[in-house]
This record gives sequence, structure tokens and C-alpha cells, in this order.
Amino acid sequence: QVQLVESGGGLVQAGGSLRLSCEASGTNFRDVNMGWYRQAPGKQRELVAGLLRIGSITDYVDSVKGRFTISRDNAKNTLYLQMNKLKPEDTAVYYCNRWGGNFWDWGQGTQVTVSS
Repeated sequence: QVQLVESGGGLVQAGGSLRLSCEASGTNFRDVNMGWYRQAPGKQRELVAGLLRIGSITDYVDSVKGRFTISRDNAKNTLYLQMNKLKPEDTAVYYCNRWGGNFWDWGQGTQVTVSS
């Protein structure tokens, strides 16, 4: 069974930075396209960024382009999300999972709160 453990969230002021990590176990991580998702209170979960298994092709939701960077370390079975110039509207619980559907069970997520 695949397990996903997200970490790195916290409380930060607007304009600040955070780096999220997602460690995956129970899967051939290097063979899977991965994504970061977020869910704000009262809103549906949305894809924030996706990264192909090869690690060179990415996609981002328009609202984070130029501010967030997704990356991966296949040797560590870990996915990262570097978030810069954070805005209050980035406040949400952030999750990782497969990119494109056929999702594994969701992890607990990591809370990101950006104060104005």
C-alpha cells in the first residue's frame, strides 16, 4: 500500500517562503508522474503543480506560476514544492499524489497559512 507523508508547512507572512516535502513509500516512485494539490476551506481540491517522472516537464496552475517550483529526488522517493512570494490566497492544506488521476489514498497533508 502506498503511503504519502507531507511536511514543511507552517505559518508565514505574505512574501515569505516555504519548502514542502512529500515522502512516498510502497511504490516505484521514479516511475510515477507526481503532483502537488491544495484544498482551501470551503473549496475543492485543486492541482497546483505537476511533474513528469523523468523530472523535466512541469505544469503549474496560473496563480502560482513564477512563484512555485516543483521538483523531485527519485533516490529519496521525495517530491518537493518550493513556494516563494507567498500570498494569503495560498493558504490551504497541501497534498501530494499522482498527477493526472488514478489517485492513491491521500496523506494527511501539510497546512500552509499565509498572513497578510
